[in-house]
Amino acid sequence: MYTTGLAGLDSLLHGILPGDNIVWNVQDIAEYSQFVPPLAAAARKEGKRVGYFRFAGHQPLLAQEDGIDIYTLNPSIGFERFVTEIVDIIEKTAADSWYVLDCLSGLANDWYSDRMLANFFLIICPYVLKLKSLAYFAIYKAYHSNHATDTIYTTAQIIIDVYIYNNTTYIQPQRVEDRYSPTMYTLHVRKADEFIPVTNSAVTASVIGSISRPLLNFTIQRFGVWTQSYHDAVTLLTAVEKGEKPASALDPYFELFLRMIITRQKPFLALAQEYFDVPFLLNIMKRLIGSGLIGGKARGILLARQILQKSDPEWETFLEPHDSFYIGSDVFYTYIIHNDCWWLRRKTGSMEDILERAGIARKRILGGDFLDYIVLQFQEMLEYFGQSPIIVRSSSLQEDSYGNAFSGKYESVFCANQGTPDQRLSEFLAAVRRVYASSLDAEALMYRLHHGLLYEDEQMALLVQRVSGDRYGNCFFPPAAGVGFSYNPFVWDASIDPHAGMLRLAFGLGTRAVDRIDDDYTRIVALNAPDRHPEKNMEDSLKYIQRDVDMVDLENNRLSTYPIKKVFPSLPEKLLPVFAEKDEEMLRRAEEAGIAVFPWRLTFNGLLAGTDFVRRMRDMFATLQAAYNSPVDTEFTVNFGEDGAYRVNLVQCRPFKVRLMGSGDQGLMPASIPEDDMVMESDGPIVGQSIATKVDRLIYVSPASYTRLGEQDRYAVARLVGRLTQAASKSEPTIMLVGPGRWGTSTPAMGVPVTFREIKNVSVIVELAVMHEGLVPDVSLGTHFFNDLVEMDMLYFAVFPEREGNSFNEKFFHKQPNHLRDLLPGESRWADTVIVLENGQSAGGRSIYLHADSMRQEAKCYTK
Repeated sequence: MYTTGLAGLDSLLHGILPGDNIVWNVQDIAEYSQFVPPLAAAARKEGKRVGYFRFAGHQPLLAQEDGIDIYTLNPSIGFERFVTEIVDIIEKTAADSWYVLDCLSGLANDWYSDRMLANFFLIICPYVLKLKSLAYFAIYKAYHSNHATDTIYTTAQIIIDVYIYNNTTYIQPQRVEDRYSPTMYTLHVRKADEFIPVTNSAVTASVIGSISRPLLNFTIQRFGVWTQSYHDAVTLLTAVEKGEKPASALDPYFELFLRMIITRQKPFLALAQEYFDVPFLLNIMKRLIGSGLIGGKARGILLARQILQKSDPEWETFLEPHDSFYIGSDVFYTYIIHNDCWWLRRKTGSMEDILERAGIARKRILGGDFLDYIVLQFQEMLEYFGQSPIIVRSSSLQEDSYGNAFSGKYESVFCANQGTPDQRLSEFLAAVRRVYASSLDAEALMYRLHHGLLYEDEQMALLVQRVSGDRYGNCFFPPAAGVGFSYNPFVWDASIDPHAGMLRLAFGLGTRAVDRIDDDYTRIVALNAPDRHPEKNMEDSLKYIQRDVDMVDLENNRLSTYPIKKVFPSLPEKLLPVFAEKDEEMLRRAEEAGIAVFPWRLTFNGLLAGTDFVRRMRDMFATLQAAYNSPVDTEFTVNFGEDGAYRVNLVQCRPFKVRLMGSGDQGLMPASIPEDDMVMESDGPIVGQSIATKVDRLIYVSPASYTRLGEQDRYAVARLVGRLTQAASKSEPTIMLVGPGRWGTSTPAMGVPVTFREIKNVSVIVELAVMHEGLVPDVSLGTHFFNDLVEMDMLYFAVFPEREGNSFNEKFFHKQPNHLRDLLPGESRWADTVIVLENGQSAGGRSIYLHADSMRQEAKCYTK
């Protein structure tokens, strides 16, 4: 076993083997030169000499001294003589020598060819391996075409990227042949002779993203119309910066690139024209795999960051660096055609025909193959990320637009990104296939149909992001994440200003904030009154808190959910009070009983009251809303550095389609309603537009009957409810759903598992807190479920029958004629579970009315 002379580096690489060729990928020769003297010193200890091949114009890497043989060579003598001289020396001295070569990049200039540089490496590297010696090489980053880099990267045994950032050295191995460890390919910081993994996503992105370079040689170097436009613009930009051309010369390229990679939608074109410029667009193209548009999600993030940073440069230090990659929409189309799915995507025939063909296409997509040159670009991107967890996110052309958010309609897939390079590539390809297949999911197609978008062009671009967070033990997650709105549609207290915005905060990955979790809760924050809880009393505020955390499990290479109490011990002690508070009373009782307990409760009070986080988020939303001329819906993470300072990563921004409070039909609340006429009443939560209306159809799922059903029967009830909402007696009826637990749950034990496309015609959704002990209706602000409610202009409220200010007259439903048999004669067996009331056809010919005031958080449903 050989050595680099740095024990920490030897450990990181799992030892240096005889025959290793180590290539240092550097920006400056100083990054390379720091690693050469330790090798020379180690060689002397091992009884080896160092052969230093000196041929470049940079400063010498070693001085003449005992044990070092300097061979001065001249590349201008020609490739054949130059290579032969080096081979002759190695042949004579390899038994007792290791080798250091000057930076190779100058050779490409001497021989006017990257291909000849590759040929040089193809001769020297295998020869060193054959003779079981050891050699150091260096090349400059972003200096060579793939004609050189492809060969070097596939021939060398070890390749290491070097960075100097804020006077600190970092390295990231890109290739280590026949060796592996769980952290080998992550960024490492050098501290003396030790190399310590960097786990914080913000630090990693800052260091690696600090180098301005064409990041994807496979895209930039393969010439065609797209790449020719890129190179022409780069040449022209250089001329403008030198004063040789006027800035206006770039205008045609600006307009071209906007439509080529950003958007063709007029509202967003106007924003992009205001906040983007040619250098910014060229940087996007450096990170674009393939060609085509980057899609709505990627566009929204880039726009939001530019809006904030142009409004105030201070945002640059507050926001976590963004170093995502984009997979162009053309790659999706190529994949679809290459795997014989294009004809199956055609929107012809009935909707049933379309959905049937889409199912066939999804199976083909999940088993399809990628073109070789695309896979090579994926590999290059994965080398950049190393072993940092990543997420493959949908970014379709229609997504995140004005009027249609597509919340949760397409998939996003986390990749733990652990294992060997081949294993990581396989995991990534599977993730891309899943997101591509989700573009033909039935729920997505029905959503497009409902919004009049089914026959519009819809291509699936992808956004590949570094997962924002840090490593805590074997888990990777951000301490806080969530969704935020510039306008708060849930005013549960008179002190709340809806225009100040709101947050839905979760500990760990933001999946817990955007997915409606059936048995857990998150923290809802009104940004002008962060200390006001939606719960009616402090006891409930402490009871309905988050207990589980979503994270990337690095040890098991997957997305996982663990109890908070299992994860909390791995957090730095100084972070605990930022997110949680100790239950001192619980601790006291536990000590008296002699038992161990987990005393922490997630409250986020330290973050909300002990930092300027609330002010900053409120300022962020106000700035974005002003630029968009619309309320905005965002997703974000919060990370803390070693210095205790936090940074926010804005991972989504889109227009928020919501009618402002006061624009709904409130009518007049009856001064008094006879007790016998009251069907139900609630004091909140109520989310949506205030409304005063006659109910055309009320569909009631009896809690007592539903809870007696088996799981399959509960799914059958959900499908039945969906059919009832479609069996309309008139156009645009007011349909009201009332049922136990949570509508739209994925777990039938928690409520009725309807899909949103089944209830898209519903106007009002009511959740009854009667499913079972410990389960209460969840407002779910910020989840995909909630976004669908808002987008469909549905009203939501919950009824807590045992709570003051609430009532529920269950006997009323069983006294009314059930119209289930009239609407669906073949489903009479469900008559005890599903009761359907029709307008004006209740007992005594009475009608059902609903009055809900979202500002006052008061709802009454009654008959008259």
